[in-house]
Amino acid sequence: MNKCAWALASPLEEHYHDHEWGVPVHDDRLLFEFLVLEGAQAGLSWATILKKREGYRKAFDDFDIAAVAAFDDIKIAALLNNPGIIRNRLKIHAAVNNAQAFLKVQQEFGSFDRYIWRFVDGRPLHNNWQYQRDVPANTQVSDIMSKDLKKRGFKFVGTTICYAHMQATGMVNDHTIDCFRHQQLKTSEE
Repeated sequence: MNKCAWALASPLEEHYHDHEWGVPVHDDRLLFEFLVLEGAQAGLSWATILKKREGYRKAFDDFDIAAVAAFDDIKIAALLNNPGIIRNRLKIHAAVNNAQAFLKVQQEFGSFDRYIWRFVDGRPLHNNWQYQRDVPANTQVSDIMSKDLKKRGFKFVGTTICYAHMQATGMVNDHTIDCFRHQQLKTSEE
């Protein structure tokens, strides 16, 4: 069974590829989780983040958005000493800030899901890449999303992070055409 080349780097990445990457996500808690994890990944490998994912779930109260939005200086100091996560002050502060911004978006749109999926008209975009090297790091859609998120006060949401978020949450199907998941995800939307 053919898979995207990057998925073969480790069993953890392969499991993530086979079960999560590119699957449409409409649950606000999980959308928030991916937003935090994608921001934490900046400058690092996704494998590093996957290895620390459980640590993030524990440290960030299973990504309870309201709880994270209320994190104070004492909690942030504890996070900076937590080896289970990436201990980067800017990324930790961004996660708390983004939880607060996320709550505002939920108030305005009824859910973050309703807000974020507008950028793809509510349906996944299905690309047809032959090789992994063909997959872009960002697109015009991720550029627009990034600008809008920044305007709403989000941090660590550059266009590359936004595109990675789109891939992770199934807003875009970037499995290569020879990968078994490409057709599965495309068929599930038809």
